[in-house]
Amino acid sequence: MEVRYASYCSYRIRYHVVFVVKYRKDLLTDEVSKYLKEILLGIGKRYYLQFHAMGTDEDHLHILVEAAPRYSPSQVMMICKSITAKETFKRFPKLREELWGGHFWTEGGHIDTVGDGYGEEQMKEYIRKQGGDPNQLKLISF
Repeated sequence: MEVRYASYCSYRIRYHVVFVVKYRKDLLTDEVSKYLKEILLGIGKRYYLQFHAMGTDEDHLHILVEAAPRYSPSQVMMICKSITAKETFKRFPKLREELWGGHFWTEGGHIDTVGDGYGEEQMKEYIRKQGGDPNQLKLISF
């Protein structure tokens, strides 16, 4: 894992984040997944996050992301969840009809750290194998 530099510090902080679609609805189609990647690339530029991989399985999303120490893990999750939900609803307004209450993601989520002992390639392989059928999950690299 590459060391990153910011003013007055260097760091290597990488997270595996999982978001679940509200009510476990199967809404992450190929079209929605491609758009989520576009959104995440925009988030990366704005918030200085580095996205390494994204995997979708119709009702949940896995992300491998690197963040600066200015952001706590919960902030990384909040930034990604709120912006992806808002932008997805703008692009696909019909999804609101499936999700009463106006929320795209469930309230919770999962986040864990990825270190040198369990690196990026192992995490990408883990993300690829998630879901009922390992060939069903779509792994998208950045």
